[in-house]
Amino acid sequence: MLTVTMNPALDHTLTVAEPLRKGEVVRTDDAKFDAGGKGINVSQYLTALGVDAPATGFLGGPFGQMIGGTLDEEGVARDFVEIGGRTRLNTTVLSPDGEYKINHDGPVVEEGDVDALVERVRDREPERLVVAGSLPRGIGADAVDRLAGAGPWDTAVDMGGSFLGRFDGSYLVCKPNRAELAEATGRAVETIEDAASAAAELRERGYRYVLASLGPDGALLVSESGAVRAPALPVDVVDTVGAGDALLSGFLAGLARGDSTADALRTAVVVAARVVSVSGTSVPSFEDVFERRERVEIRSV
Repeated sequence: MLTVTMNPALDHTLTVAEPLRKGEVVRTDDAKFDAGGKGINVSQYLTALGVDAPATGFLGGPFGQMIGGTLDEEGVARDFVEIGGRTRLNTTVLSPDGEYKINHDGPVVEEGDVDALVERVRDREPERLVVAGSLPRGIGADAVDRLAGAGPWDTAVDMGGSFLGRFDGSYLVCKPNRAELAEATGRAVETIEDAASAAAELRERGYRYVLASLGPDGALLVSESGAVRAPALPVDVVDTVGAGDALLSGFLAGLARGDSTADALRTAVVVAARVVSVSGTSVPSFEDVFERRERVEIRSV
């Protein structure tokens, strides 16, 4: 497995004890830096699940160096293309009066950078490729098609709904949420049946599977055999950040083990439940995931 994050971010989180006020200085000793980006999250989760999943994409400047160092510390293999632009910094300030976010747009990526990334993926020759997250300025959906078509691997995509209907290639799986399903198909997606119909339409555009995350309603998997749903497990939800990435990671981990798609869906739901029970994108223990997935009931839609 190889993941591609073309627009990663260094996530900078600050916690302050006082509300922010115009013109006043607020000090803190509480600062956290994390490697951010959907593909990077998938690599982290898959690595913890025992699946070899190096991360690649574009990194540049001091923030890119910090992301690389963080992945090294976590034991996640990496093979990024170095670019001339600067990887973005996303800052979150947690204060008593609320949460404030400032996100950078990220660097402009040149066509030559995309060429280098395609060659990097070819050199790795993965069995499966995962392309996830937003695209940096300067490139479009055709870059994803290039990566998917550059070799014999199966490709999974986890991107915004506006992209999911624009790819020209054939893909293993896409992982939209409700809003992305609606955006990709132009349908209203309110009920589980709505989601199944929208996912079936989206699948006809070139996906073997559509794995839809439905929040408290669990997950939906649509294939040529029809639609099935796995209800969400009853857990105390602490933070939903990374839930979709965890769902995709669990599904891919199941496929990597040679499991049936039903068992892969069960694994996906258990992994997502573990991730929402911890704060941020911290990787929880997945020690007994494959044993506990038998608790997940699969239902036809």
